[in-house]
Formats: sequence, C-alpha cells, structure tokens
Amino acid sequence: MKLVTFSLADDRPGAGALFDDGILDLSEQGFGSALDLIASRRSPVPRGTRIPLDQARLLAPLPNPPRIFCIGLNYRDHAIESKMEIPAVPTVFVKLSSSVIGPNAPIVLPKISTQPDYEAEFAVVIGRGGAKIQAANWREHVFGYTILNDVSARDVQLATSQWTLGKSFPTFCPIGPAIVTADEIPDPHGLDIRLDIDGEEMQHSNTRELIFRVPELIAYISSITPLEPGDIISTGTPQGVGLGRKPQRWLKPDETVTVEIAGLGQLVNPTVAEA
Repeated sequence: MKLVTFSLADDRPGAGALFDDGILDLSEQGFGSALDLIASRRSPVPRGTRIPLDQARLLAPLPNPPRIFCIGLNYRDHAIESKMEIPAVPTVFVKLSSSVIGPNAPIVLPKISTQPDYEAEFAVVIGRGGAKIQAANWREHVFGYTILNDVSARDVQLATSQWTLGKSFPTFCPIGPAIVTADEIPDPHGLDIRLDIDGEEMQHSNTRELIFRVPELIAYISSITPLEPGDIISTGTPQGVGLGRKPQRWLKPDETVTVEIAGLGQLVNPTVAEA
C-alpha cells in the first residue's frame, strides 16, 4: 500500500491509499488521519470511494510525525566530503515537525541564511513502538518507508555543535509523495537514491552504502528513548551535497529539486525566496 495524506478544494486533510487510477478515501473505514492508521495496526480494505488524482492535492503523507530522528554522516563518502570522522555510533539529531511539507510545496529559502543545502534521504516510518528493541526484531516495528529531503541552512547549522535549528526552518523537511508499506520493499538496503536540481544530478548512491543500517538504528535509538508509532528515522544522505562540492553549491530561488528512491517514487519541490 502507498499511504498518502490528501486534500480536496476547501476540505480538511484526509488519509488515503494511492493507486494508479486514484486515491482510496480511508476516512470511510474510520481512519481520521495517516497517524491514526499507523497507530491502529489495522490494514484497510481496498474498497470504497476512489478520488481522481486530478481532483486531489497530495500533502506530506505524515503531516504530524511525533518525532523526526535524523542520522548524520551515515554514508562513508558523505562523512569524508564533510571533513568529519566516520562515526563509531549513530550521530542522531532531530528536525522539528513544524518544518514538514509535502510534494510540490515550495521550499522557502530564508533571508537569514546564505547557505541553504539539500540532502536526499531514505526514511523509515515506525509502526509498532517500543523500547530497547532488538536489532533482530526490527521488521516487527517498521510500518513503511518514504523519501525525505533534509534541507539545511549550513551557516546556521554549523555555527554551533547543535544542528536542530539549522535544519528546522519552515519548509525544510519535504516528505513524500507516499509512505510505501514495508511489505512492498523486501530489502531496504539495496535501493538506488538520487537527487537532481533542474535535471542536473547532484547525488547518486544506494542504501547498501549506509554505515548504520535500519536494524542498528532502531535498536540504538530505542535503547535511549522508546519509539512511538509514526516516528520517522531519516537514515542520512550520500555524497554530493552543496557543502561538499568545489565550488560549494547552494540552493537558489526558482529551482526544482527532485529526490528519487527506487520503489518509493519521486519527491519534487520548487524553491522560492522568503518574501
């Protein structure tokens, strides 16, 4: 299943299942939101009202995740380009949920930063929560997977050792277009991942290159704080970010950023200058 959040004209957001011929409205099955469905651990039935794609607007598939855990320096080549040591344990920080936007929504480049950057990332959505989860049991706790762009204001981020604010400006967390349930992705550690700007490739790698893989990340984070249904773990970005390029390459207004991950689709967002 491809879980989405959508809205119609002058209507509140609702949960849906995305199909080639439209969106199945899951509110008819008692799911008030995507988070309700994830937390319920119930599977919707593939029957009901289908809404034509041209009549709906896709939002972030999970507009209100409880927490967004991000993993820094989790591709060896990205750590090297960032001139930082290969981490011995996962480098974990958070992005505020107020930064979440969906596909086709604009990334607003703030006036306060001159170094806005992009980061293509493969993200895990937690289904069943828990504390001190064993790595061997990781599949029991994964609802599905999605695409996340960890947009970062590098000058703000690197002004201190704490990265959260530099990565949590409004619109700095595009997610989508859907959450693909785990049953459709047999192995999350062999997925092609790429990012381009206006058709020019900036990042291209594969999730097999992750230093800390999904089982290790779930075990590590849950050993410190219990995971909750709807939590997102964004697994890090590969080489090719603007910070590591020579010359450095920052996001500019009126560009289109596309992140593509095999099996998950494309996440497309334009950039605009802050008014």
